[in-house]
Amino acid sequence: MRHAIRTAAACLAAALPMVLTTAPPAAAEEPAPRVDLRVLVVDDGGPAVDAITAALHDAGTPYTTVDLADDDRPTVDEDFLGDTVDGRPRARYQGVVLPNENPFGAGSAEMAALAAYEAEFGIRQVDAYTYAGPAVGLEPAQETGYAGPLDGETAQVTDAGRDGPFGYLDGAVPFEDNDPRVDESYGYLAVPLADPPGDASFTSYVDAPVPGGQERGSLVGEYTHDGRSELVVTFVYNRHQQQYRLLARGIVAWLTQGVHLGVDRNHFAVHVDDVFAADDRWHTELNCTPGDVDCGGADDGLETDPIRMTEADAAHAAQWSADRGFTLDMAFNGGGSDLHRSEHGSDPLAARMLADQASHRWINHTYNHLFLGCVQDVTVVPWRCATDDEGQTRWESRALITTQIDNNLSWADRNDLAVDERELVTGEHSGLVTLPQQPRDNPNLAPSLTTTGVTWIASDASREAAQRPLGPALTVPRYPMNIFYNAGRTAEQVDEYNWIYTRRSDGGSGLCEDSPATTTCLDAPLDVSTGYESHIVPLEARIALRHVMGNDPRPHFIHQSNLAEDRIAYPALDRILDDYADLFAGNTPMVSLPMRDIGQEMRQRAAWRAALDAGEVTAHRTGSTVTVDAPAGVRVPLTAPEGTVQRLDGLDGLDDSAPAFGEPYAGLRTGWAEPGGDGRTVLDLPGAPLEPENPDNPQEPDAPREQDPRCLPELLSLLDLLGLLEEVCGLLTPDAQGFREPAGRTEVPAGTTDPVPYGPGDTTVR
Repeated sequence: MRHAIRTAAACLAAALPMVLTTAPPAAAEEPAPRVDLRVLVVDDGGPAVDAITAALHDAGTPYTTVDLADDDRPTVDEDFLGDTVDGRPRARYQGVVLPNENPFGAGSAEMAALAAYEAEFGIRQVDAYTYAGPAVGLEPAQETGYAGPLDGETAQVTDAGRDGPFGYLDGAVPFEDNDPRVDESYGYLAVPLADPPGDASFTSYVDAPVPGGQERGSLVGEYTHDGRSELVVTFVYNRHQQQYRLLARGIVAWLTQGVHLGVDRNHFAVHVDDVFAADDRWHTELNCTPGDVDCGGADDGLETDPIRMTEADAAHAAQWSADRGFTLDMAFNGGGSDLHRSEHGSDPLAARMLADQASHRWINHTYNHLFLGCVQDVTVVPWRCATDDEGQTRWESRALITTQIDNNLSWADRNDLAVDERELVTGEHSGLVTLPQQPRDNPNLAPSLTTTGVTWIASDASREAAQRPLGPALTVPRYPMNIFYNAGRTAEQVDEYNWIYTRRSDGGSGLCEDSPATTTCLDAPLDVSTGYESHIVPLEARIALRHVMGNDPRPHFIHQSNLAEDRIAYPALDRILDDYADLFAGNTPMVSLPMRDIGQEMRQRAAWRAALDAGEVTAHRTGSTVTVDAPAGVRVPLTAPEGTVQRLDGLDGLDDSAPAFGEPYAGLRTGWAEPGGDGRTVLDLPGAPLEPENPDNPQEPDAPREQDPRCLPELLSLLDLLGLLEEVCGLLTPDAQGFREPAGRTEVPAGTTDPVPYGPGDTTVR
């Protein structure tokens, strides 16, 4: 009510100065506090805090870490947590992550300071992993609930969780059970206190049935007490586990009240290499691939048995994409089609794919899929880089590389195939570093990229996970899926898988014995007829979904051979898409970007991370206004509620033409804001305050915006309260409800609510 009177008084002062001269002056209120958009992380070195920190880092959300094991760490006290800037109280942190509800110990002055800070500024706290007991609003887990392993259990998002921070999930939160011999996740299930102290309350967001009972115990819930809110998590996890990845977005959104720097989306793109070409086939008896340098060829009496898609395979690919609503990126070699046509007179595969070209995206994979790095000496196994008489590495020429790129684009032009010439995938990612044989890039590659206009070149994420520059281009690291290029049939895939991942005593290569770091080793060979569906498909789906849910934009890649014959790629892709659909709500779709946009996403992230690391970013929220200052030209990743708008350059406040910020995703709006010329980005959240900031005199109440659509209701309330309605009734004309707004005043938008001061106890996203 006090806010309504203050707002109405400001409106009345602007419209009716003769009335206010008879009323006593209103007392000035303290300006709204400033809350910096930065998270405080108190770290005990455990996996739960590490997992939340990783989510903040990957999204680009600024945070400050206090290491409890560091003897020289700062003391968490009033001065550390806040101060005053330009006459406004400032909260340095918009959220607090703790290892548990009190990592400082009973009676700690630091915990007391933190609790007072959270209550004063409405700051939320996440207890990353804690025991379920009365200290966090729950009955003791050991007495009425459950304490133990949760492997293989399926938790559920509650109705409150769907309406709150976890509305992007479909409901189920399955816990991994990757190894039945190991307890992978431990936790506590407990019900809220039957008689909580004072006005405290506990709301469960994620729960599971208590074994042996009728109750459901909380695993994630909100404990509100003493003017504070804690998100209580009662199971342990690490940054890679699926159950955590499902909940990470909601934990951060709850912590930051839906407003923070950084973007988190679920990305999935699949590149299909060698389209129109043919891939050599794995030999199940020789355990190698005829045609490869380590297996021999015609000179050794071995004939290759190439795998190439057919017209029917092409039609199936287009239909599958339409049925699944998922676009594949076809990396094509036009020379493969020309070769097939020269040998057979026509190429039905190319004809079908060209007719269906709109079903896919297309990427230049060079004309003949040649190796474009060093000149290979294949007289030895493994091959090595050939050298000249002076011992210098011989490189494939600039002319060869340029011709391979240009000829493939010319093939596309002749066949009216739309392709972006800026994107390139070289054969086997050749030309880039190829360890151990080729420790540096082909020096002729970068000049060829300049000549041909390439700005995005694919690299192998298993070799180089980070993006890096190469002449005029940036790399786009791609994840290889463990569905082999030389397998068109399920039996070939399983046989090669067994060779690679079983012991020598089981008939395998012994790679697992020689490389302990390998994590996909088998206890025994897979059954050739069932092993693909029972083991390889779910494992590949789990690995891919880990990338998808890890806010990782890097694409995955397979080969055209996997869309031919037994079409072994589809079971894995279907499993990924189906599992995703079972986990996420419709408001959180997979984001499948073309290669250039993936590269741009990675470039923007790198520029943003560099600005953060250099201390060149400041951001804060004052009331419902968010202000970000960053280096000019650096785009700003932001997450905010629906209804958020970005101010246009030169505007001091809301304007009808101000564009909506970002795109809807997972119940919020996310995106990269284009800053103004001075590097400043200003957004107004839903229910933006009536007063803009007044940097010239922050102690003085700011003037109201002209003709604010919420002004009249507040004005009428004040007039009624002061008994002055008759004195100003000439300014108003009656309508069916008794009054209507003066001519020329904008109508109150549907759903508009009166803003609440952002201060003590106000923890509602508005």
